[in-house]
Amino acid sequence: MTTLDTTHLWMLHLGLGSFHRAHQAVYLNALHTAGDTRWALAGGNIRPDMTQTIADLKAQDGSYTLETVTPQGVYSYERITAIKRVVSYSDDLVGLIDIAQNAATRIISFTVTEAGYYLDANDQLDLSFADLAADIKAVKAGRAGHTIYGALCTLLRARMVALNTSETGVTLLNCDNLRHNGDRSRAGLLQFIKHIGDEALGAWVAAYTTSPNAMVDRITPRPTPAVVARVKAATGQDDPASLMGESFIQWVIEDNFINGRPAFETVGVEMVEDVAAYEEAKIRLLNATHSCIAWAGTLLGMTYIHEGTLHAPTRQLAYNYVTDDVIPVLTPCPIDLEQYRDVVLDRFSNPAIADTNQRVAMDGFSKIPGFIAPTIRERLARKESIAAVMILPALFLAYLQRWHRGELPHVYQDQAMNPEVAHAICADADPVRAFACDEVLWGDLAGSEVLISALSKAYTAVQEFLDTHGLQPA
Repeated sequence: MTTLDTTHLWMLHLGLGSFHRAHQAVYLNALHTAGDTRWALAGGNIRPDMTQTIADLKAQDGSYTLETVTPQGVYSYERITAIKRVVSYSDDLVGLIDIAQNAATRIISFTVTEAGYYLDANDQLDLSFADLAADIKAVKAGRAGHTIYGALCTLLRARMVALNTSETGVTLLNCDNLRHNGDRSRAGLLQFIKHIGDEALGAWVAAYTTSPNAMVDRITPRPTPAVVARVKAATGQDDPASLMGESFIQWVIEDNFINGRPAFETVGVEMVEDVAAYEEAKIRLLNATHSCIAWAGTLLGMTYIHEGTLHAPTRQLAYNYVTDDVIPVLTPCPIDLEQYRDVVLDRFSNPAIADTNQRVAMDGFSKIPGFIAPTIRERLARKESIAAVMILPALFLAYLQRWHRGELPHVYQDQAMNPEVAHAICADADPVRAFACDEVLWGDLAGSEVLISALSKAYTAVQEFLDTHGLQPA
């Protein structure tokens, strides 16, 4: 078993990508700066990616420089040293297992992106995904898993065997943009455990883990060599693991930890009884708006999010979506939604972030059902117009058709998309109807005439929008 520094309790994070290092690690770092060093971070990846970044972090003992920038262009630099152990990838996940089965590890957190949960519209695992089905077979046979569920089963099995019940409790902390992320990832995990037939593990997870819901927010573009150069110029440090993010940061967590937690509330984390209002505002006003601008901006020949946000007609599409269709269904709300809308658009307009449309446009097949369809359902239930919100899926359909024809200026990534199905939608004699009939996107709304009619009108409006701004219809 790995010997962890006994002066700390530990959070083990799965997915040492940019977002974790610009968000959760920053809060732990703030605790350390304030003199509270009781908790520290360990982390690694469950798939063989980001090998150079992991190597760079290991060479720097987990430390790196974070560059932040305000919408007004004010840059700041901070050395983050909260990650005390970086685990190199191995197919058997042995390094992560060693940490997970240590009694000093009290929290396992993870960032894998929304599509990595493989949940359909009814929160059931979608076994049509080959990597998920393969993971079930692997874990059932006693091998390490590499989806989030397979990896968690691998780590939690080891912990269950290694520890007695008095020290075994561990919190599973989801840090992704998934609505009700703790509840839903837990449901997916328990379903996965049933599929592998491990009743003992299922009972252990039910008794000795909790899964708080949480909302996370900070725009964090993919790191570039330009960030490394700016860090070198500003700090004198040659730091290949440096990264940048916006100055805004937010973390709201349901206070449901089974075996202790850091004093997050002392460094700006909002510890609450119910995250729902915060996550709905963030998912619908920020995440969906982000996608709207990315899809529209790409179709207009733009590269960056700020270009679309500063383009008045594109900004108006996003503004109308929030103002006309979202705010009414989320009101009353403990958050000032109009102010939040304006803050979001201000953040998106920050040119220094240089956040790409490519990054934000990805995973549309999970973002339509997760970020956009709920507003459509609620508007329809209230017998209200869905004209503004339908512009978003219409933009994605136009974007998808560019992908289908090989005309996107970048590679499109979408874990929830079946490429054959997506190509068939675009090649259909009536792609609008085919798109509106896809159950992955729409669940029980799929094929409804009200959806087809509204999407048809929105798609026509999108074509007119593109044509007005100098492009041929998509």
